[in-house]
Amino acid sequence: MPLDGCRCLHRYRGTVNLGAMKPVRIPIALQQAVMRCLRSKLLLAETHFGREFAVPLINYQQRGTSAGTAWLEKWEIRLNPLLLIENQQMFIDEVVPHELAHLLVYRQFGRVAPHGREWRWMMSQVLHTSPSRTHNFSLDALPTKTWSYLCRCQAHSLTVRRHKRVQRGEAQYRCRHCGELLRPAERQTSQLKALPERD
Repeated sequence: MPLDGCRCLHRYRGTVNLGAMKPVRIPIALQQAVMRCLRSKLLLAETHFGREFAVPLINYQQRGTSAGTAWLEKWEIRLNPLLLIENQQMFIDEVVPHELAHLLVYRQFGRVAPHGREWRWMMSQVLHTSPSRTHNFSLDALPTKTWSYLCRCQAHSLTVRRHKRVQRGEAQYRCRHCGELLRPAERQTSQLKALPERD
């Protein structure tokens, strides 16, 4: 079970097809740098624990704004190809150890809080990396689709995830300024047209 959701892709594929998006070509040198970092951090863990660990499966099909996810039972790390290409060495130095730490914590301690004390300890004491829960990479390179919503004072853009939650009736969102419930722009427009005109 993953810490975050995403879909599977074969290991070391040079091109990643993200749905209807144009395929993303990951340079082989970048893939090799990912593996070098992974192996060096894995060696630190093996030295610390006095045991060997299998090299986790790496794939490049993480979507959205997440830089990566760790799939615990599959012993797999999934990386966001667009953020990797945009941020290269910074991404490798931060994200690869972050996700590897999740796998190692699961192997050593079982299921615990995702970014709890065990994970922080694994990052700092074993992998010698600053334990940061989130990344600060620019998201400008990511393709984003948003849905237009309206309230009485302004237009809003909701992410696909939030839009789907509204559509399924799982969530409602309010404007922070006027407090009105947000409505899809199409529905709001049709309701406005149905109102009688005032003099």
